[in-house]
Amino acid sequence: MKYLCLIYQDTAEIQNLPKTEFDKLRGEYLAFAAEIKKSGRFLGSNALQPARTAMTVRVRNGKIATTDGPFAETKEQLGGYYLIEAGDRDEAVQIAAKIPSARFASVEVRPVWEIQ
Repeated sequence: MKYLCLIYQDTAEIQNLPKTEFDKLRGEYLAFAAEIKKSGRFLGSNALQPARTAMTVRVRNGKIATTDGPFAETKEQLGGYYLIEAGDRDEAVQIAAKIPSARFASVEVRPVWEIQ
């Protein structure tokens, strides 16, 4: 089954890390990516540009309305994701727990509803 691991974190916290700590975190992400690719569970991944570059779109009564930025005003923003293959939710949670940001932010694990 496919699961989407959504990484929510305080982007200001990441941007304010000292270079040595940022480089260490980047190294941990590279190691995680190599490990999950080797396991055969990796299906895709991307980091997202900052929330300030986002736009929210709604259609009401046939009219398009847009708002700059994300809809929710929260400290933590969606920063990236991993699309993985796991046997069940417990295995998906174990994989998500290895994502470096899980130590100081949050990772939402959600099953993918595959539309044929």
